[in-house]
Amino acid sequence: MNFLILAANGQIARIVESRILSEDTFKDIKLTLGLRNPHRLCSLGSRAQIMEVDLTDNQAVNKAMHKQDIVFVDVVDHTKDNIITKNVIEAMKVNHVSRVIFANILGIYNEVGGEFGRWNHQFVMPGLQAAINSDKLLARSGLHYTTLRLPWLNDRNEIKYSITTHNEPYIGISGSRKSIADAILKIVRNPALYDNDSIGIADPDTQGKDRPVY
Repeated sequence: MNFLILAANGQIARIVESRILSEDTFKDIKLTLGLRNPHRLCSLGSRAQIMEVDLTDNQAVNKAMHKQDIVFVDVVDHTKDNIITKNVIEAMKVNHVSRVIFANILGIYNEVGGEFGRWNHQFVMPGLQAAINSDKLLARSGLHYTTLRLPWLNDRNEIKYSITTHNEPYIGISGSRKSIADAILKIVRNPALYDNDSIGIADPDTQGKDRPVY
């Protein structure tokens, strides 16, 4: 399987990359990493193909997409007119790539209740419409997509999370980056998982908290 990670120097992406390159489960995956500054991942050497990719550059995204099977975009698209999401969708269609996992934020459906939901909505408001539009573009694209509605993230060493789907209330408010990476890798192992869905991922023990748990 050919697996492309875009915005590949992101913290979650780095965890995903490390596990793919070190665990036997993923030994058959050929990894391509796209990022603005390729030298940041030069320590990976020949273990992955590393490409300079500015996600706002359609040609660069198109070049990285060549012969890929599955794509993970480790950035929430807050760009004007959602140029990142549009570039990814267009490049996938041109290159006949059908499976994408795309980072987003919790709260795009007003699905987070209570005091935390109120606080989170206020905090994310400046970029909320672009995040909502990114999810809508994916849902209308005809691609096999999974939107990841990420919680407030922490660097705890545990993998502990619950997943809620599009029509369910969001459970939890925070989660570890290692947990998010684990959920992504489950989809990589089984691309039919959460196909054409938007999933919330968080530590259920943080449910009911008023503020992020670090």
